[in-house]
Amino acid sequence: MKKILLTTFLVGCFSIAFSEGYQVNLQSTKQAAMGHVGTAMKLGAESMHFNPAGLVFMDKAVDLSAGASFIFSKVDYTSVDKKYSASTESNPSTPLYLYAGFKIYDNLAAGISLTNPYGSGLVWPANWNGAHLVQDISLKVFSIQPTVSYKILDRLSIGAGLMIYAGNVSISRALIPVGWGTLGMVPQLQPLAQAYPGVVPAQAALTGTAKVGLGYNVGVMFDINDQWTIGASYRSKVKMKVEQGTAEVNYANETIRQAISPLMPKLDQGTFSASMPMPANLNIGLSYKPINKLVLSADFQYVFWKAYKELNIDFSPEELSSNNISSVKNYSNSFAVRLGGQYTITSRFDVRLGLYYDKTPVNDEYYNPETPGTDKLGFTTGFSFCPIRNFSIDVAFSYVHGLKKNDVSCPAGNSFVLPGNEYFTGDYKARAFIPAIGLSYKF
Repeated sequence: MKKILLTTFLVGCFSIAFSEGYQVNLQSTKQAAMGHVGTAMKLGAESMHFNPAGLVFMDKAVDLSAGASFIFSKVDYTSVDKKYSASTESNPSTPLYLYAGFKIYDNLAAGISLTNPYGSGLVWPANWNGAHLVQDISLKVFSIQPTVSYKILDRLSIGAGLMIYAGNVSISRALIPVGWGTLGMVPQLQPLAQAYPGVVPAQAALTGTAKVGLGYNVGVMFDINDQWTIGASYRSKVKMKVEQGTAEVNYANETIRQAISPLMPKLDQGTFSASMPMPANLNIGLSYKPINKLVLSADFQYVFWKAYKELNIDFSPEELSSNNISSVKNYSNSFAVRLGGQYTITSRFDVRLGLYYDKTPVNDEYYNPETPGTDKLGFTTGFSFCPIRNFSIDVAFSYVHGLKKNDVSCPAGNSFVLPGNEYFTGDYKARAFIPAIGLSYKF
């Protein structure tokens, strides 16, 4: 039984904690308002993320930029028979960015950035019917990127950056589902199961800090003429590895702990290691400036999620190695199409609009409420105001609508845990509202 419970808990935990739905495209408030386009735009210091080749087109000696987004997401679950429903709590995630760009010569620029390319969080009710799949989850990945950009010709530039990744993950999940499953049929435990039918008897919380991972971000940009610009960038895959993850097991109360702790896996008596890829990204962009006050841009982003083929979790010390787990995932590559525009109303005020379609990489057989994977539509808007010369206050608003998934079945573990029902099936609807604010200054 211990082995069954452990497998049920861990395979789900890390399959999502390092994968689908964790790529964050919120590295600029201005670009968030334009549907996250930017591969073919000259964005000053913020080009370090979107296309390093654009950094060299800075129009000042120093370009500084900082900002943060506030992701208010909500996921609704409804059972197939429509008799049960649950929703996540609105605890915001807060990805941030910092950029500093420096013009060295007319044809050479350098800079450094700090961004959150991956990260998310969801909090489900502690005692909801899917608590054996997830109660809450949080992932934060930080990228530090020193960057160099060089202008080969007046209209042609290249750029490259070294991506230095670090991060951490935490997830809480029930070891025994609400209702106690088969455990509630054990004679000596029946009184407890009847006394606490709507609570999670035992819950585990796993946390881990990943080792530093290295990758690269390269790009090229070309001005076809004064109106049209094309650009392309590639961010490499980075493997993140947790080597000394830890866990703790919690119980609903002391009476339950004394009764069932001998049956629980000893997660807190060892450590685990696991590794997952942060996928490579290929971005191709086109921008058009029909008049001086208007810029239109389109991006195509291709994400190589197929790199996530399997999950391996290894335990130590040696006496825990019998619990090692290998799980096939076989995710699919995905893409996003982005459109955006910016119009300058006055020398102090710009307005922006954008939209995008983002296809999920998650196959239906791997569906899970830890981050419900759906194709998404995003609608964005925002503005910039310059109260003084060279200083900009940027604001953006995004609404993300996940296309509803109906009657999706998630493997819920061995039937020994959930008798007569090996799958957790239902309908999911996801959406998010994301305000963002940024400040930029150049001199």
